Amino acid sequence: MTVSTPLLDTVKLPADLRALEPGQLPQLADELRAETIDAVSVTGGHLGAGLGVVELTVALHYVFDTPKDVLIWDVGHQAYPHKILTGRRDRIRTLRQEHGLSGFTKRSESAYDPFGAAHAATSISAALGFAAARDSKGENNHVIAVIGDGSMSAGMAYEAMNNAAHATRRLIVVLNDNDMSIAPPVGAMSNYLARRFSGYTYRSLRNVARKVAEALPKPMAEAAKKAEEYARGMVTGGTLFEELGFHYIGIVDGHDLENLVPILRNAAAIDHKPVLVHVRTQKGKGYAPAESAADKYHGVSKFNVVTGEQQKAKAGPPLYQNVFGETLTKLADADPKIVAITAAMPSGTGLDIFAKAHPKRMFDVGIAEQHAVTFAAGLAADGMKPFAAIYSTFLQRGYDQVVHDVAIQKLPVRFALDRAGLVGADGATHAGSFDIGYLGALPDFVVMGAADEAELARMVATQVQIDDRPSAVRYPRGEALGVEIPAHLEPLEIGKGRIVREGTTVALLSFGARFGDAQKAADRLGALGFSTTLADARFAKPLDEDLIRRLAKEHEVLLTIEEGAVGGFGAFVLQFMAKDGLLDRGVKIRTLTLPDVFQDQASPAAMIAEAGLDADGIVRAAVEALGREGAGVGAVRA
Repeated sequence: MTVSTPLLDTVKLPADLRALEPGQLPQLADELRAETIDAVSVTGGHLGAGLGVVELTVALHYVFDTPKDVLIWDVGHQAYPHKILTGRRDRIRTLRQEHGLSGFTKRSESAYDPFGAAHAATSISAALGFAAARDSKGENNHVIAVIGDGSMSAGMAYEAMNNAAHATRRLIVVLNDNDMSIAPPVGAMSNYLARRFSGYTYRSLRNVARKVAEALPKPMAEAAKKAEEYARGMVTGGTLFEELGFHYIGIVDGHDLENLVPILRNAAAIDHKPVLVHVRTQKGKGYAPAESAADKYHGVSKFNVVTGEQQKAKAGPPLYQNVFGETLTKLADADPKIVAITAAMPSGTGLDIFAKAHPKRMFDVGIAEQHAVTFAAGLAADGMKPFAAIYSTFLQRGYDQVVHDVAIQKLPVRFALDRAGLVGADGATHAGSFDIGYLGALPDFVVMGAADEAELARMVATQVQIDDRPSAVRYPRGEALGVEIPAHLEPLEIGKGRIVREGTTVALLSFGARFGDAQKAADRLGALGFSTTLADARFAKPLDEDLIRRLAKEHEVLLTIEEGAVGGFGAFVLQFMAKDGLLDRGVKIRTLTLPDVFQDQASPAAMIAEAGLDADGIVRAAVEALGREGAGVGAVRA
């Protein structure tokens, strides 16, 4: 008995896929789904969204001549099957690992990734740029944007669609509707209508109708046009997209390759206006543990393929996000003005804990950070105490609102910046590297960094009391340090740090999450014979100027330590010292920051070591600043 070669083994690139017969595509999709499941079971990562677009991925590469035809994914975590089909199958088990494949689309990784995508709702704008460039160059390739998995809740997508009809005629947007309730699927009739609406005969009839309408008096012509659009909208749900200037095709079963392929071919033939193909998919499709999970296995750790059981983390200190959620919930029990806002990340920010206790005071605004910030500003303006819990990297998307709607008006919006600093496997796109600088630049902003979970809890309590200006507390991803949180949370004095250990030679001034490494470094420096002071700045703004003066005057070397980009806490300290004349007193100051590059994904420990912000890096910087390179630093490493 001969065993046939799996189809997936014959497909190295999309050109090989296009050589297959249409009847072979379902088998290829099944094999692609199994390969995706197996790969992610080894690496962990985003699984559910990719499983939902397996058939769509096969159909897109079958119909379109990629990479000549530009295919842009939004968000890139849908693109694992795409990576397997585009020459990266042999490396797919390096996903999100050091020196491995990115968990998102990445231009430097493959010609089949024309645009990097890890934040939501960028695809249509980028695709429109590619289409406009194509038109300017007189070329004729297709440009396709695949948007979904919640991205249509972001306003940027509609801004791009509003512009598209005026900027190009040949652009295809595929809306992957996997659980957004835009419209219910209507089965075989929906597919039938979609094929009819996308086909030549229907389009010809529409063109005839349009010409007839144009010959009518203007009021009658407008009425005829509206009647036709709304008739289609009642059947297919596409009125909104038609109003934006798109030819709407939908709703299409995204798992039915027999219908999906001809519908995409019909869409490719439409060249008088942009096209939106509304595809309905099931997140987690084809893998029972994912289909039955509440989050459809959106993001998973390593897991057993047979049982679906995910690898559990060892018992340890609480996650910082849960410390925040539990603390805010406790404070809200006593203060009815406290409300919480998340931008589609309730569990990621710990606000799912808050929501259970105070459901009417919890607002999930979707992937809409700009709206989240101004919404919080409105709440603050009317006397509430809003906490906007947003990943540091995502708050960048709402920065104009932070400046214009919050800071200028000195509204007491409380920002909780989760994932501040490096984030490991998600890499550069999700690193919270810049918030110290971009918030610290704003007048009257209070910017705090939590050294441990007890400090985080106290800082949240401090924010409750700040009612005359905006504030932010930043904290990292992952486990805290195991420090006991006091039952009574005493608010901090604004702008005052603390000295944890006294010394005379080296001063370590830590801001935020690297405090644990600074403690270890202080121990090792002491073992090397260097008397070391350890201080926790607590505040990047306002600075504790008295503390900085003391450290500068009483030590040979002063190191500032932060898990943030150049231009943050260390820069603020330097600027103050220059203004105060402290740089003329002979102290050697070094600012330890993240390197001035976008660091690729790796384990958090490896990334911290690369940045020189682990205990070894801190010790090395101190010894080098003292001019004593031969002091045997390696001998006291952990």
